[in-house]
Amino acid sequence: MKKIYLTLVALLATMNMFAQGWPANYSGVMLQGFYWDSFRDSKWTNLEAQAPELGQYFNLVWIPQSASCGGKSMGYDDLYWFSNYDSSFGNEAELRSLIKTFRTNGIGTIADVVINHRKTLTSWTDFPVETYKDKTYEMKSTDICSNDDGGKTKEWADQNGVKLSSIPDTGEDWGGMRDLDHSSENVQTIVKAYLDMLLNDFGYSGFRYDMVKGYSGKYTGIYNTASKPTYSVGEYWDGNVNVIKNWLNATKVDEKITSAAFDFPIRYVVRDAIKNDWTTVKTDGLVNDKAYQQYAVTFVENHDVQDRGTTKDYTPDPIKKDTLAANAYILAACGTPCVFYKHWIDCKKDIKMMINARQLAGITNTSNTTFNAYQGKGYNGIMTTSDKTSLIAIVGPNAEKFAASDTYTEILKGYHYRYFMPKKANLAWIDLPSGDYEEAQKAKLIAVSNNAEAQLVYTTDGTEPTAKSKKAKSGEEIEIPFGETTLKVGLLVNGAVSGILTRTYKVTEPAAFEPYKITVYANADNVAEFDNSYLNFWAWCESPSENLTTKGAWPGDKMTQCKEINGKKWYYQTYDIKSKDYAVSFVFSTGNGSPQTVDYVDVTKDTYLEIQNEKDGAGHYKIKNVTADMPSTGIANSSIVEKPTSSNDNAWYTLSGMKMTQKPSQAGIYIHQGKKMVIK
Repeated sequence: MKKIYLTLVALLATMNMFAQGWPANYSGVMLQGFYWDSFRDSKWTNLEAQAPELGQYFNLVWIPQSASCGGKSMGYDDLYWFSNYDSSFGNEAELRSLIKTFRTNGIGTIADVVINHRKTLTSWTDFPVETYKDKTYEMKSTDICSNDDGGKTKEWADQNGVKLSSIPDTGEDWGGMRDLDHSSENVQTIVKAYLDMLLNDFGYSGFRYDMVKGYSGKYTGIYNTASKPTYSVGEYWDGNVNVIKNWLNATKVDEKITSAAFDFPIRYVVRDAIKNDWTTVKTDGLVNDKAYQQYAVTFVENHDVQDRGTTKDYTPDPIKKDTLAANAYILAACGTPCVFYKHWIDCKKDIKMMINARQLAGITNTSNTTFNAYQGKGYNGIMTTSDKTSLIAIVGPNAEKFAASDTYTEILKGYHYRYFMPKKANLAWIDLPSGDYEEAQKAKLIAVSNNAEAQLVYTTDGTEPTAKSKKAKSGEEIEIPFGETTLKVGLLVNGAVSGILTRTYKVTEPAAFEPYKITVYANADNVAEFDNSYLNFWAWCESPSENLTTKGAWPGDKMTQCKEINGKKWYYQTYDIKSKDYAVSFVFSTGNGSPQTVDYVDVTKDTYLEIQNEKDGAGHYKIKNVTADMPSTGIANSSIVEKPTSSNDNAWYTLSGMKMTQKPSQAGIYIHQGKKMVIK
């Protein structure tokens, strides 16, 4: 009977959590795992490789819409929902592996759910017919809102004898694709099946609903009630906090909000505060309202508002000049912070320390944040209090002028930001976050204590520090040696050790790198549509952004030089690999750029690419890497090898002949002791 009772209690608790849309008292931090055109950085394989590191700082990672859109796409022109998961970020197997690996590392994966609109195949109304688990799903023309595209769709439909829904859009119109009528039973059936598949087949943990202002909030309530995601957040892009609240209230089922929302108002508050050097900060945001802070997913930049510096009469977004301060502000406040991937890449060390401080302070989405707690010319401060302790964040160009009370200790500072914790917390702090480093590191140890006699004790071998361990004064820096180190630091007061903090480091010497050349070969014999007398090579490097063609304009360089290998004509070009992270990407074409191939990205070594007589959904010819099928390079006898290798030579060489200072860590083919070696 007791077991049944406990099971019932657990079930009711779970149902209540689902009904609430986002957990209360939630301490997690989310990462937006992409930015606009992050096709390289956000590949499923690249994200998966980062899972151990990301899992130390993020509880959730939001990834792009993961199904095929028929061509290169960020996912917002969604086409397939059930049957085709070969996207611009990887294939289905890679996606499933990513989600599984994330879960193993304590990360929930958030799906980008695009259901306001949907792309069609060849006409205005022909949606894909898809089968999933022996059931066929097909949206009809009658599933399209009657006023789609401002009436253009109906005009086309009338001309072609096609019938649309009689129901107009329940939200804002989105031009270019078909806005779905969510009052349609068929649409609801398909959406529910789609969401169920994402959660219970692929293993996603929750949803980020795209463009929820495009349809009534009640449908989000219907879908979440049916699918029961642990996490749901809607993108209602509006700076008016009351508009966001109205949408949240519209998602209610049984008088309970069923989704969180991105806190766009607080994003604009931060932007405007930066304009004014943080001297004045408004309090317009979901996080400023105790009734809604649970549902506030805060951020300072995303792929839509991302500063790309490409618009006419471009004016830099204020966020750009104070990115660290902006992140310091939201990471020290209530709500659930969502860190932008660009910021994570560019400011990783600082953001890691901010998250560490948030975790140490025990801040949750419903903690009590006092906004404008500290104000001065050129700075502003907030204080967030949890059940554990409190954290003060001071941001602005004059943050250094803030004089903290002697009851607080500064634990962290960077460009235009400072963090303080109360001495009564009695804990240890390490200012170097866990991670891999390629140069010698020092870690500053700080005692946060109201006991003036407090000391710090530490170990570097993973053992628990005791009163007899090595000691350090507050503010003292210790060397982190090369190799792998587990640093544990505790507070020593009156012979007792408490507040032990752990950090793990892998420190290596920077790998020597010398620029080298690669040659890329392309063959189009399989495609009759291509002119076999030349190939256009459109080549670029994504990071750093660099066009690698002579004229820098599409379709790139016309290549006529070729070699006959194995009876096939191979056009080729040589490129410089300028740094260890440098990679070259390609599109091949003839004519003025049409026909063309798909993108082939991240080439770092001699490569043979064969253009296939098969197209993707965008009408671009596919490419196959056939390097492994080509004759051996004969590297052992090549004149470019600076030093012949033998069984007595312990050095490692690249295929271009460059001698490495140590065994390479980057995947590839190398020569070692006279043999070809593969590093995976």
